[in-house]
Amino acid sequence: MDLIPVDDDLLRGWPLAKPSPQGDKEERGRTVVVGGSAEIPGAALLAGTAALRAGAGKLTVVTVQRMALAMAMALPEARVIGLPETAGGGLDASGAQLLAPMVPHTNALLYGPGLQDEAAAPMFVQTLLQHLPPTLPLLLDALGLCAAPHVGQREGGLLITPHAGEMAKLCGESKADVQSDPAQCAMDTAQRLHAVVVLKGATTHIAVPDGRLWRHEGGNPGLATSGSGDILAGLIAGLVARGTPLEQAAVWGVALHARAGEQLAARMGGLGFLARELSAEIPHLMDTGT
Repeated sequence: MDLIPVDDDLLRGWPLAKPSPQGDKEERGRTVVVGGSAEIPGAALLAGTAALRAGAGKLTVVTVQRMALAMAMALPEARVIGLPETAGGGLDASGAQLLAPMVPHTNALLYGPGLQDEAAAPMFVQTLLQHLPPTLPLLLDALGLCAAPHVGQREGGLLITPHAGEMAKLCGESKADVQSDPAQCAMDTAQRLHAVVVLKGATTHIAVPDGRLWRHEGGNPGLATSGSGDILAGLIAGLVARGTPLEQAAVWGVALHARAGEQLAARMGGLGFLARELSAEIPHLMDTGT
């Protein structure tokens, strides 16, 4: 198994495409973030903000109806759509069909940050898949990961972002088993689910179904904080919306996320910075090629 290190040399040789000077927000793509709940509304907000900081041209946030107005006020750059809620606080599958008119104009769809009701999550995705163009990239994070086995192979690709505990649940193994050989676990899951897998941790492994495997080392402890994973998922989604291939968006997203943490740690100290402060570091890092 050949592990490709994610370092400055790799990133310099694999630069992100830049939009044309005459391009508009349509050229940079639309990201749709489906997530949030009454108890965890901020996760979708963090992910959506990160998508915009990554350069996505347009953002739509889809959340439970009772949080839609608050979300729209907290994130004025986004279109916000409220959908019916289950008794468990999740998104009811009946609302998925309401998204059908927008998905043909979407370039990346992220499902999961801040969702509740584990039973409802895969049902929503199964209904949503009936309306998604096969070429639309689908990203699953947090509770949305439980829908991954139901997606199947997609022309536009599937990307998942589990930590070790979530990966253990996906694989039917213990967390200790995942942590004992994360590279192999990421590779096996990528091939089984036909997905780009971002297995998060202090060392993050990124695997794709064709056998390629990247390893990023050097994350700092400050990134292990509430909302940090939502930022990473939104950052990757924003890069995908700009037209970045899934595997490149994953590698660059992990690198940018880690370097944003390093910059905050250098200014503020290694612990105590907030996840929402990470996104503001991203534009400068992209301009300087990290």
